[in-house]
Amino acid sequence: MKRSSRLSIALHALVHLYAQPGKQLTSAALATCLMTNPVVVRRILGELRQAGIVAASKGPSGGWMLSRPAEEITLRQIYEAMGERLLIRTESDPGDVTCAIVRSVDRVMNEFLDDAEALLAARLQRVRLSDIATNAAQAGFPRLD
Repeated sequence: MKRSSRLSIALHALVHLYAQPGKQLTSAALATCLMTNPVVVRRILGELRQAGIVAASKGPSGGWMLSRPAEEITLRQIYEAMGERLLIRTESDPGDVTCAIVRSVDRVMNEFLDDAEALLAARLQRVRLSDIATNAAQAGFPRLD
């Protein structure tokens, strides 16, 4: 099973927005940096907009921007806006749902994954978007100009 890269794309886009204060970036400009399609960027940023993390404006000078300071945005908020799990496990064959053993294994594994996700979410709460952006700036990431 392929792991989703939506959270990584979201974080990458958000760091670019952080690095351009007062400037709105188009989906096309972000897509170039992220090496993906502008539609992918719009879908992901649309979810972040619903969560109040980014804002967008239309028109020739429009684009995306952070809706609040990066110091106030936690990775947990971003993760929750994406609505996906960080831990992925292959479920049992759906044809086996009548088997008591399969149901028991699935229940135990799902409880384990729920607990692990809760621990990850707590850790994500302690990391801010500004932390990632500062680390990236120290590493010398190129800015969009």
